[in-house]
Amino acid sequence: MAEEAAGGARRGGEELEAAVAAERGPGAAYHMFAMMEDLLEKLKLLNYEEEAALRRHHLRPLSRHYFALPINPGEQFYMFCTLAAWLITKAGHPFEQPQEYDDPNATISNILSELRSFGRSVDFPPSKLKAGYGEQACYVLDCLAEEALKHTDFSWKRPAYPTEELEEEAITEDDAELTLNKLEEEIEEEETDNEENFIDLNVLKAQTYRSDMNESTKQEEILESTTDAAEWNLEVERVLPQLKVTIRTDNKDWRIHIDQMHQHKDGIESALKETRGYLDKLHNEISRTLEKVNSREKYLNNQLEHLVQEYRTAQAQLSEAKEKYQQGSGGVTERTRTLSEITEVLEKVKQEMEEKGSSMTDGAPLVKIKQALTKLKQETVQMDIRIGVVEHTLLQSKLKEKSNMTRDMHATMIPETTIGAY
Repeated sequence: MAEEAAGGARRGGEELEAAVAAERGPGAAYHMFAMMEDLLEKLKLLNYEEEAALRRHHLRPLSRHYFALPINPGEQFYMFCTLAAWLITKAGHPFEQPQEYDDPNATISNILSELRSFGRSVDFPPSKLKAGYGEQACYVLDCLAEEALKHTDFSWKRPAYPTEELEEEAITEDDAELTLNKLEEEIEEEETDNEENFIDLNVLKAQTYRSDMNESTKQEEILESTTDAAEWNLEVERVLPQLKVTIRTDNKDWRIHIDQMHQHKDGIESALKETRGYLDKLHNEISRTLEKVNSREKYLNNQLEHLVQEYRTAQAQLSEAKEKYQQGSGGVTERTRTLSEITEVLEKVKQEMEEKGSSMTDGAPLVKIKQALTKLKQETVQMDIRIGVVEHTLLQSKLKEKSNMTRDMHATMIPETTIGAY
């Protein structure tokens, strides 16, 4: 029930914040991001990375949205308290640096009391700062950063924009440059025109003869020029940018690929010449070292040949001893198993002997026999009494039967006598 109540209260708080944000405007949800960026710029002006001793506290520099988004509440709260204490000290009020295990409520109350002492208003509950992020945390740090900048006599100045010098003659790239594709298209068009407009050889000879004659007459006419050199140079300077042909390089062109291949080939050849010398030296050094190692190995083999032979014989003896040990250990295990079986049989015999000995020395069977005899005697006495009672009953019945027979006989004899008298 307590968790449901806490969840309901949390949802109610979120709904209240959403309603407040909706009343403030659609951009209220992004206000803390802008505030966080302003705060980061102010902290950079105060050189917080060095003066706040973040490295000594094992803390990383802040990102653009560090206090605007939930990243790690514990780390963010510790960073908030550290920066707040440093900014308060920077603003001229001595403030003790909070430790990691201090009471968060006491630390927040001390920070808010210092903020009120600067004349700043606090219209939110202190519990909003326990998370270490959010608009309230950005607001507190921004206010403290402004007070620290005021204490250090920092003033914002208007930005100075650089002046750009206008060029005397603006030349458009479209008129001054010809791309390689346009040049190739023009060449192809000229070739197709030459192929389509085929001229006879005789006509071509007559035209060339006439053109040669005209050129010869023109050359004779312009042997003496009447043009001013200064005006000619000015005209050349004016027209030169328009006559400039710039061919843009296309990486897909096969000519560029060929040039790159030649360049790479020259680079490989030049690098190969240098590398081949180093490789030859390395090869020679390695070959000499291998020869030394082989010669040393042969020398060691010759010097240690008898020791190697002894080692081999010792190895053979060790293998034989191991084999014998395995055989002996196999016999020992077999005998151990037999011994265990015999021990079990012996234990059973001992147990039986103990049971028989205890039964022989024990007087319990005799007591049982005496009790049985006593019980038999009592039963015998009871049977004798019952037999006597039965015999007495039988005798009584016989006597009674005999008396009845005698009475009957006398009764039958009396009437006959009486009858004979009459």
